[in-house]
Amino acid sequence: MRRLFGDAFTPKKAPSRKSACLSSLYTVDPWTRELELGFEYGPPRMNIGGHIVKFKEGQWIAESGGNTSRREIHQLEKRNVRLEVENHRLKLEIEILLDMLTETTIEEKMEKEGKT
Repeated sequence: MRRLFGDAFTPKKAPSRKSACLSSLYTVDPWTRELELGFEYGPPRMNIGGHIVKFKEGQWIAESGGNTSRREIHQLEKRNVRLEVENHRLKLEIEILLDMLTETTIEEKMEKEGKT
């Protein structure tokens, strides 16, 4: 076999890899990096319709209330409850429709098997 291909099949040696980045940004511990470079990490914040909210302990919390009155908050709470009730009702309707579809499908299969 060696005569067929000769010595030309010997693979070439791979070039050595370049060294990794040794920037001081990666070698300094996080506390020193924050002091020296001025990075300020904190909870994520968003401005939504003039209201600033921040993400803390798994929930979005209003940081600045803006101009929201108690009346608006009460209306939003009532709307939220109404939408939750509607969502629950729609989920029940879907379950009922799926049950009806399953029942109809089974009945059709049984009729086909009975006729053949």
